[in-house]
Parts: sequence; C-alpha cells; structure tokens
Amino acid sequence: MVTTSAGVILRPDGTLVDRALRLLDGAPADSGRLTRDVLGIPIASPAVAERLVTALLGSDPRVARLADGRWALVGSPAGSPGVADCVYAVVDVETTGSMAGRGDRITEIAVVLVRNGASETVYQQLVNPGRPISRQVTMVTGITDSMVRGAPTFSEIADDVIAALAGRVFVAHNAGFDWRFVSAELRRARGFALEGPRICTVRLSRRLIKGLKSRSLDNVAQFFGVEIEERHRAGGDARATACVFLRLLALAGEAGVATLTELAALGERRGRKHRKKRRAHPTSMDEV
Repeated sequence: MVTTSAGVILRPDGTLVDRALRLLDGAPADSGRLTRDVLGIPIASPAVAERLVTALLGSDPRVARLADGRWALVGSPAGSPGVADCVYAVVDVETTGSMAGRGDRITEIAVVLVRNGASETVYQQLVNPGRPISRQVTMVTGITDSMVRGAPTFSEIADDVIAALAGRVFVAHNAGFDWRFVSAELRRARGFALEGPRICTVRLSRRLIKGLKSRSLDNVAQFFGVEIEERHRAGGDARATACVFLRLLALAGEAGVATLTELAALGERRGRKHRKKRRAHPTSMDEV
C-alpha cells in the first residue's frame, strides 16, 4: 500500500502537474517517461530526469514513489502522519542582511535531514549573493565578499536545494527567517512557491523547556549538552539545530505528541509575553 507524508511543497506550473496526474491516472510511470511525455524532453539522462520529476512531483501529496522507483497516484492520507513517520529537513541560512523582501540574499545554506532518530548533512554550500555583505554580518559569520566571489549563485544551486527540501518537513531555529529567505530565492530562481508545514525549534523550546531566560541556539544547545561547531555558519548551526530538534522530539513524545499536526500546533502556541517583540536578523537576535 502506498502512503504519503506531509512535507514542503514547491508548486511549479499547474498545467504540467495536471498533465502528470492524468498520465499517472492510467498507470504508474518512471521519471524517464514523465520527462518525455509531460515535460516534452525526449532525451534526458536518468539523473536529469530524476531531478526534473522530483521538482515537479516530489512533494505533491497526491503522488508517491513505489518500491521500484516509479511514480504513482495515491488516495487521500488518513489523518496527519505520525511524528516518527516524517522526514525533516533542518535548514540554516546565512545572509547579507535581515530583509529578504528588500534585496538581502543568501550567502550560505545547509540542509540536515532528520529521520529515524538520526541526522545527516545532505547539503551545504556557500552562495554568491550578487551584492556586498555588510561588515556587521561578516563580523558575526566570518563570511567575506572574497569567500563567495567564486561560489555559485542561488539560481545555479536551486535544483539541489529543491531536491533536499521536497517532501520533507521544514525545520529551523527561528524558522520564519530561514523560510522567508529560501522562499524568496526559489521564487526568484525558479518561480516556485514554497508551501507546507514548518517547525520552529525556538517555539518548541518555549513550550518544552522551562526556566531558560533565552531560547538562543547557544542556550538551548547548552541545555541539551549539544556542542556547536562553526557557530554562525550554515553547516554548524544546522547540525546543532538538528541535534536540538531530536531532543525536543523526545520531550514532545513524553508530552503525548504523536502526529505532525500536534507537533506543529505545539510550536504555534505562544505565551503572551512573546507576541509583541520580534526581531528579524538571526545573527543578532537573542533567540538565535
């Protein structure tokens, strides 16, 4: 039986998705056939076909992979998936500044997968932002203009980022910040809208850890005995956040949280004292 799990959805041209769904309504199909018959690319290597179809369908809840790698339609999932059944993409970005909507760009991104109680770094890359990095940011992150000058632009790595995120639950420390920047970059590079559940470890820590004056990554990591290597670099912070997230999942389980919907709802409940004050930049705000 084919099942689905909730995760990030990157929605491309709806016409192509509809065409793919019609094709799969007849029978399951592999990536090569979908690339040929839906995308109109008659000759594509297996690796290219896999990447293109994953970007198109990889996070669509109406579609899943069979054991043999083919794509197939599935019925509506019965309720929310269990916390243990989900795969989580823990994301951290470093940026030129704090305002994704006002021209600031990503300078480094890392994605760490969390599944079955373990974590694994699947993507880490410096990014040429196409604009100067402020001195304040360089002082915090150590990332300089010269370090990113020869790095790829986000447009050049967008497909790799999509592959790392698609179908997985987006997790970050101060998730709104990272989500906004990744969303802006994907929209600019590929015209994709980033949708789906996201989990914020700052908010989870407020609910699950009592007595901490600050929910900064440093403080929460110290509480759990997690060492942060390369602080304020995307890879180091993402790996530390993944370790923190695993500890928070254990506490959530002890509190009776069993489904993704319940976990997301736990993170959305905020104390009154936290509702008014929100600062944008993750390298300067107390909670990162």
